[in-house]
Amino acid sequence: MSLAQSFLLRRGRFSEPGRLYLLTTATHQRKPLFSNFQNARQVVHQLRLSDQEQDCQSLAWVVMPDHVHWLIELKSVTLGTLMRRFKSRSSRALHKAGVRHEPIWQPGYQDRALRKEENIRYVARYIVANPIRARLVTSIRFYPHWDAVWL
Repeated sequence: MSLAQSFLLRRGRFSEPGRLYLLTTATHQRKPLFSNFQNARQVVHQLRLSDQEQDCQSLAWVVMPDHVHWLIELKSVTLGTLMRRFKSRSSRALHKAGVRHEPIWQPGYQDRALRKEENIRYVARYIVANPIRARLVTSIRFYPHWDAVWL
């Protein structure tokens, strides 16, 4: 999506504290920056930092080679603030670690608010199974960049 069209992702966006959201963000030009183990761990650290700062509670996430899926319960900030902090801090950490790709992330992100009747564990399993569907591994046990509160 071009920068000129990225505003379309924000249209109608509403941030509700206590609500569950599925967030997805991709690297710039879908470069597989997180195929590198250390780069992926830098991103994992930033996801966990968002929890520690009480911006959200992470329920499940997976860091794929060129994107991140993140199931959260939103806490004290808006979705925009959460994603801006995550992307900014992870970009700085990656650049500090020697990643020369500029920029790291595509503009914008996708979000989907979960309905109360949706099966949250089903959504979490869907997120965690991404590396299997992408044929990166045959079992999630062999993929190091994921977590879920139920496991």
